[in-house]
Amino acid sequence: MLALAREGCHVVLAARTLGPLEATAAAARRFGVDALPIVLDVTDAAAVTTAVGEARAKLGAIAVLVNNAGIAESAPFARTDPDLWERHLRVNATGPYLLTRAVLPAMLERRWGRVINVASLAGLHGASYVTAYTASKHALVGLTRALAAEVAGTGVTVNAICPGFAATDLTWESARKIAARTGRSFEEAVEAMARLNPGRRLVEPTEVAAVAAKLLHDDATNGDTIVLDGTQ
Repeated sequence: MLALAREGCHVVLAARTLGPLEATAAAARRFGVDALPIVLDVTDAAAVTTAVGEARAKLGAIAVLVNNAGIAESAPFARTDPDLWERHLRVNATGPYLLTRAVLPAMLERRWGRVINVASLAGLHGASYVTAYTASKHALVGLTRALAAEVAGTGVTVNAICPGFAATDLTWESARKIAARTGRSFEEAVEAMARLNPGRRLVEPTEVAAVAAKLLHDDATNGDTIVLDGTQ
């Protein structure tokens, strides 16, 4: 979001915890833009509708949507119970669907808009022990491609950014769980995940943000799956 604020965009930040949102909003305002933090569960359709209405009322029309909420839990398929499966689909696929559905009609009416879905390399390939996560990210990539075809030529674009393991809280949490299960140190667990990326390093959040900022431009691609695997 800070990359978009740097581009001059007013930003709405949504997550389930207010504290980090307020800190990020304060950082965004230093670029001279307005920033609105909203506590939101992206799987709650009514809450999504309310949040979008509040954003429009306070900051105006929504021209760019970045679907970045996500969860990642690992388990062998035999221990992937229905709750774990449904949880991943709700957050990683249904959440983006609900938010996109809420903002897309106005984008089409204005004949300009950007929907940017943060998917994963797992949305393009298979991976062991993350069946639910992989399936949910494949669903997000499928949503991206289908919707991009539907809006082609309207001035709206829909794209997906597909990073590998990134230097984010999600990876740190996974590393802590790996360390607890295997006896490895936290640092060893992080290094093991980094080596799974083709570039054998973690993707930096700034790399994802830079791609999102480029997708704002009028010559932005549509229906693309942009891979960030540490080889760049």
